[in-house]
Amino acid sequence: MADLLELYRTMVRIRAFEDAAEIASQGGVQAWGLSESSKPALVRGPLHLSTGQEAVAAGVCAHLGPQDLLTSTHRGHGHTLAKGADSKRMMAELFGRATGYNKGKGGSMHIADFSVGMLGANGVVAAGLPIAVGAAQALKLRGVDAIAVSFFGDGAINRGPFLESLNWAVVYQLPVLFVCEDNRISATTASAPMTGGEGASARANSLGVPALKVDGNDVEAVADAAAGLIADIRAGQGPRLLHALTDRHKGHVSVDPGTYRDPAEVAAALARDPLLRARQRLVQLGLQQEAAQIEAQAQTEIDAALAAAQADPFPEVADAYTDITTTGEGAWR
Repeated sequence: MADLLELYRTMVRIRAFEDAAEIASQGGVQAWGLSESSKPALVRGPLHLSTGQEAVAAGVCAHLGPQDLLTSTHRGHGHTLAKGADSKRMMAELFGRATGYNKGKGGSMHIADFSVGMLGANGVVAAGLPIAVGAAQALKLRGVDAIAVSFFGDGAINRGPFLESLNWAVVYQLPVLFVCEDNRISATTASAPMTGGEGASARANSLGVPALKVDGNDVEAVADAAAGLIADIRAGQGPRLLHALTDRHKGHVSVDPGTYRDPAEVAAALARDPLLRARQRLVQLGLQQEAAQIEAQAQTEIDAALAAAQADPFPEVADAYTDITTTGEGAWR
């Protein structure tokens, strides 16, 4: 069983990062003491927050090492941090700075860190699934003792890559864990009216991928469920799927007030906050002082990341012509 304090540490770091990035994307008034009239957007490009879904990233990634590979979604900051990426380089990327993971040219939805096995966030719904399956097949062909993990939302199960990826993984018995973060909303639309059947776990079972449904707001439950599934995969038993029921606290993007959502539904989601639940458990265990220390450390880390991102340089203009693919000189004409 994963250590609850360490699981809480991961969740608190993710929450602190998301809160700071949200403020910066909205103008940074609180973070930087700016007047209401100035409000410059410090974050470059769209920002999709994983606030409320921290337990899934923490619980799954607690059982992964640097050799294991991971693909994420457009809502990928939590997965990236939980997999071991550097918060300063992540924040610098959001701020469009040259010190970011993509040299300031990719933004939130393209952060990757191959050194920790993070193959990248992805702005295309369901696109991470076939990438993870391809990575898993490469691991199997090369005889590498590692697995691949693909995070995706409930909206992704209605797209073709979901079916194709699970089918391929079953046919070749690949070492891959599929993780559905089921927050029951696809962008701005409720998922249920658009989804036939009983969802991700039912579809996985129908294809021969053993699936387990779990309370995605209970980090210990997620960690325990992930531990069993990952053990099966490492033992060569083929792909598995974790269906985690969780909540998205914010709008689709950081500047979306989410007024299309039922206020009662949002209030219920906030009451199920995975950080709140984990902290209550720590208090019951007499670990409130340790929890407070973790919270202070996370805030110090993210404050430092914010300060560094603001101070770091922007890319040179000439850098716009690097790290690109050409189809042949003049061919585009």
